[in-house]
Amino acid sequence: MGSVPFFFMSASSILIQFLNGLASASSLFLVAAGLSLIFGVTRIVNFAHGSLFMLGMYLAVALAPMLGFWWSVPLAALAVAAFGALVEATLLRRLYAAPELLQLLATFALVLVIKDFTLWAWGPEDLLGPRAPGMDGAVRIAGLRYPEYDLFLIGFGPLVLGALWFLLRRTRWGTLVRAATQDREMAGALGVNQRWLFTSVFALGALLAGLGGAVQIPREPATLFIDLQIISDAFVVVVVGGLGSIPGAFLAALLIAEIKSFCIGLGYSKITLVVEFIVMAVVLVIRPWGLLGRMPAQSRGPGTVELPLAFPTRKALAALGGMAMMLALVPLLSAGYTLVLLTDILVFALFAVSLHFIMGPGGLHSFGHAAYFGLGAYGAGLLLLKGGLPMELALALAPLLAVCGALVFGWFCVRLSGVYLAMLTLAFAQITWSVMFQWDAFTGGSNGLIGIWPSSWLSSKTAYYYLTLATCVGAIALLWRVLHAPFGYALRAGRDSPLRADAIGIDVRAQQWAAFVFAGLFAGLAGALFAFSKGSISPEALAVPRSVDGLVMVLLGGIQTLTGPVWGAALLTWLQDAVSRGIDYWRAVMGAIVLVLVLVFPQGVTGFLRERFAR
Repeated sequence: MGSVPFFFMSASSILIQFLNGLASASSLFLVAAGLSLIFGVTRIVNFAHGSLFMLGMYLAVALAPMLGFWWSVPLAALAVAAFGALVEATLLRRLYAAPELLQLLATFALVLVIKDFTLWAWGPEDLLGPRAPGMDGAVRIAGLRYPEYDLFLIGFGPLVLGALWFLLRRTRWGTLVRAATQDREMAGALGVNQRWLFTSVFALGALLAGLGGAVQIPREPATLFIDLQIISDAFVVVVVGGLGSIPGAFLAALLIAEIKSFCIGLGYSKITLVVEFIVMAVVLVIRPWGLLGRMPAQSRGPGTVELPLAFPTRKALAALGGMAMMLALVPLLSAGYTLVLLTDILVFALFAVSLHFIMGPGGLHSFGHAAYFGLGAYGAGLLLLKGGLPMELALALAPLLAVCGALVFGWFCVRLSGVYLAMLTLAFAQITWSVMFQWDAFTGGSNGLIGIWPSSWLSSKTAYYYLTLATCVGAIALLWRVLHAPFGYALRAGRDSPLRADAIGIDVRAQQWAAFVFAGLFAGLAGALFAFSKGSISPEALAVPRSVDGLVMVLLGGIQTLTGPVWGAALLTWLQDAVSRGIDYWRAVMGAIVLVLVLVFPQGVTGFLRERFAR
């Protein structure tokens, strides 16, 4: 359908689109309110919140034939709440003292476990829910028929908002929650039982997520892919509204749902894939703490100083050199798939080290680093196929596209910090993904680009492996060297105490922006190597799972260690390959392994080994 100017829409069409936005906003508000509550009290960025929404949908669909729709909705929500309380008490409670990013890693592992459990319990097919009895018809509004159930949802959202307001403002439990949100340490010092408070908050957040999923089953089917979609939307709503603000989440849900509804009504359906991220980017640039959020207090002292990255000793350098020599000898002992797997490990090691460059020493937490990996990959493919350049020149120039993206995105991102910074990087990554996904004539759209093969002298697996080995080892060595140059020290000073760094003449934002661009360059180089190793590239290279893979690699290895990202990349890439080839429910196994590693090695595998040898 072609686009229709807004002033050509009839009054009845405008009213219907407005009502559609209100109905969608109710469900979105439910899941976002739960996420905001959990983060406000526990400080956990719950990546598994979308999975709780998905569980609510599947449980409601399963219970409806036995109990009826109206009983299945609250029971499904209560079941999800009980599951959330169990998860908090058995797993997340052990991680409250751990860094926030490690908690994010644990909740990501839960996503994998819940997804495969859902697949095992209900199968891969989408499940259609029943219509709501008594509300399965339509009423006539402005001459057009409108579903009765959508009118129910329009009233249900404000009703939940009112109930939450009463619970948080007029009960003792709500007072404790608000106290913990303002100052968690002081609330504990005053005798508040934080364990039970956190468990009850997590259970309420899970209840809202499950309720949001359950009430959606008359409108859309339960699918295995709804979890990542809804968590992206919920993160956007929470950040746009302001972290920890329930009214802010309601306002943001209304804003985003209405914009998406009118985009569909005006014929701009493609932009709905990314419009919420555009809204988030605009809001964060204008008001960095969200619509109704509070400006975070700026640290005045070195309270968050981390131990400096130790420069490798002579023995460590000799060991690294020896490992590089062993990798160079691998083609003499093995070939075929072993070289393919090692090539992937080297590429993702460079990707992880480039992410660690800004996350560890720079303190810039990025949820969208895959944007630069994907831009480098697409740059290689487009220069080769569209530009007609030789493979060698395309490989050399491809990272410049990632540099351009990092220059633009980084200029905005370094003006934020914490979760707001991470979510803005995610927004820019999703916008880039949407462009690549929908620009069929240039990027191939969802099919991507094929035929991205290296030159004839690099066509064998052995030759391309040696090129990848030399390039990645050299790039990683350069990144490590820069961290121990004056630039690296200035970057860490800005991370540990920006006010003091600024007082001694360091331009903190300029340093962080330069680091952003530098990291983007090497992520783009990794992406270009990846494209030529696979012979094709698709939008999945820029998608959220690729960014999450980078985070997992850095955190598994150890964010406070120099070589940790390399070992994390090797471990995760090998695990994904070994588990996915031999096990049907490989995501659940991967999730379980990651959970065990998080609990046993909260400082990362390399960090644990460093502490052990230090003793």
